[in-house]
Amino acid sequence: MFQLKHKRILIIGSSGAGKSTLSKLLSEKWDLPLIHLDALFWNEGWVPTPKPEFREKIQAELKKDKWIIDGNFDSTLELRASYADLIVFLDFSRVLCTYRVFKRAWIYRGKTRPDMAPGCKEKMDIEFAKWVWSFPKNVRPHTLDILKNIKNTDICILRNPKEVEGFLMTAPIVN
Repeated sequence: MFQLKHKRILIIGSSGAGKSTLSKLLSEKWDLPLIHLDALFWNEGWVPTPKPEFREKIQAELKKDKWIIDGNFDSTLELRASYADLIVFLDFSRVLCTYRVFKRAWIYRGKTRPDMAPGCKEKMDIEFAKWVWSFPKNVRPHTLDILKNIKNTDICILRNPKEVEGFLMTAPIVN
């Protein structure tokens, strides 16, 4: 029987990069519980969880033996990375990510996405679009700095959908 090397996996990247899609595929392929940070942070009607409570929720999940956690939340990346044995950074272009968030907003308009907290209907506003567009300038450098300083954790940076496809094809299947 195959033994999976990685049991605590972070999937990070810009909104629209495909974190939730990849996380779901890996969760099914590797039989690991999936935690969406958006579902931990947001409450019904897009009400944010206070930061101390959010950190407590994250820490409770991190203490578990195995998981896949997807999401940005740069302020908690170092904490999450300290527990992970694999970090996958979807480092995609701003054009692709922006296109995908608009597409997602259209597909889920008026509905709650499966990876979101109940009562958070999909929405698109100019602030969010600007945030996605500015991710490479405002968030990516800090993310890369954190990744550079991580020891004893495998890090995989995927730069486009073809690389994700290759990653999935080489990822072992758990029997």
